[in-house]
Amino acid sequence: MFIGSNTDWEEARLAIIGAPMDCTTSFRPGTRFGPGRVREVSEGLEEYSPYLDRSLKDVAFYDVGDISVVFGDVDTTLARVRDVLEETVELGKIPVLIGGEHLVSLPAIEVLADRYEELKVLQFDAHADLRDEYLGQRLSHATVMRRVVERVGAENLYQFGIRSGTAEEFYFGHAKTHFHPDTILEPLRDSLTELGKDPIYVTIDIDVVDPAFAPGTGNPEPAGCTSRELMEAVHLFGCLNVVGVDIVELSPPLDHADITAILVAKLVREILLGIWPKQVAGLPQAAQKYR
Repeated sequence: MFIGSNTDWEEARLAIIGAPMDCTTSFRPGTRFGPGRVREVSEGLEEYSPYLDRSLKDVAFYDVGDISVVFGDVDTTLARVRDVLEETVELGKIPVLIGGEHLVSLPAIEVLADRYEELKVLQFDAHADLRDEYLGQRLSHATVMRRVVERVGAENLYQFGIRSGTAEEFYFGHAKTHFHPDTILEPLRDSLTELGKDPIYVTIDIDVVDPAFAPGTGNPEPAGCTSRELMEAVHLFGCLNVVGVDIVELSPPLDHADITAILVAKLVREILLGIWPKQVAGLPQAAQKYR
């Protein structure tokens, strides 16, 4: 269980959900172990955030546990993720999904897009994930954002930190999405006013962070952002109407000394604290200067 989790599901407004899917990983597997390890290392963190001056004690969130996936069966696993997310959203709770490979984002985004017609998706990632197919498959961690584009429209996808992909993916991104390669903070700040009060789904592939700070991922890509930069980006989520979040692609077997797992756990803490006031009491004071 994630540190500080409430024991009352009925009162919870935020729901942590593990999605240990590892079906289409193409290089180094292990993301199925991500959700469990994040919970374990979260015990080493404080419930209080000195950045936000808030504590998890003041946040009504519940750790649902892991979705029961079927290893090797992409369709069944995605259907199960979709079913759990539908129930969660129907009950008025905001999902905070921990992967698992990046493909788990697709059913989550589809569920939120069904509920919010104007949904916009913010992707923080080293890879564009815009291939139409990969290794002959249309459902893959390398195609997930292309499928997202088909669901929400390219004009509603904002991509930050991209520094790897095919030429075709980069051409597609520059031509059709809000494409911000190789950087995250400045373009995110510049996008806040444009994003306004629209419903936002955030997907964070931890490989957006340089492998010097986050080595525990299946497809590490050098020259990424620092862990501090991503933390600052996460704090800006409090300026937005976030209706769903995921953090994916942590692979504990590849993680030296839990460096990446602890980073993910801390990001989850900051996300819970950052988006909670927006859901119950308007924008946090610290966010006002960005409006």
